[in-house]
Amino acid sequence: MEKVPMTAAGYNRLQEELKHLKAVERPAVIKAIAEAREHGDLSENAEYTAARERQSFIEGRVAELEDKISRAEVIDPSKLGGSTVKFGATVTLADEDTDEEITYQIVGQDESDIKNGLLSIQAPLARALINKSVGDSVEVSTPGGSKVYEIVTVEFK
Repeated sequence: MEKVPMTAAGYNRLQEELKHLKAVERPAVIKAIAEAREHGDLSENAEYTAARERQSFIEGRVAELEDKISRAEVIDPSKLGGSTVKFGATVTLADEDTDEEITYQIVGQDESDIKNGLLSIQAPLARALINKSVGDSVEVSTPGGSKVYEIVTVEFK
C-alpha cells in the first residue's frame, strides 16, 4: 500500500471534511431523497435524480477520504532539518530572469494551494527542487516556457 505524505494541517483538513460529509451532508441527502420519494413517480422526478446523484458524489468522496486517511504518512516539517530540499521544506526561490523572489512550502498533493504558497510534491517545480541545496539552480518547463530559479533559503517550520 502506497503511503500518502502530508503535513498535520493537511491531515486535519481531510479528517474535518470526512466528519462534515458523514455528520451533515450524508443525513441531509438521505432526507432529500425521502422527501423526493413522497412526490410520486420517480422516473420523472428531477429532485429525486439530483438527490441520488448528490448521494453518489458524497459516498464516493467519503470512500476517497477514508482511503487517503488510512494511507496517510503525517510528516512534521518542524522536526526535519538540513540544507537540502525535501518534503515539508519552505523554500525561497529567486527567478534568475527577474530576480523576483517567491516562497513555497512543499506539501502533499491534497493540501496544495499555489496561491497560498503550498506546492504539491507532485508538481514539476517541487520534483526539480527535491535534494537540491541553497545556491543551486533548477530549470523547470512551464506552459510559458522554461524558467530557471535559484534556491535562496531552505527552512523547516
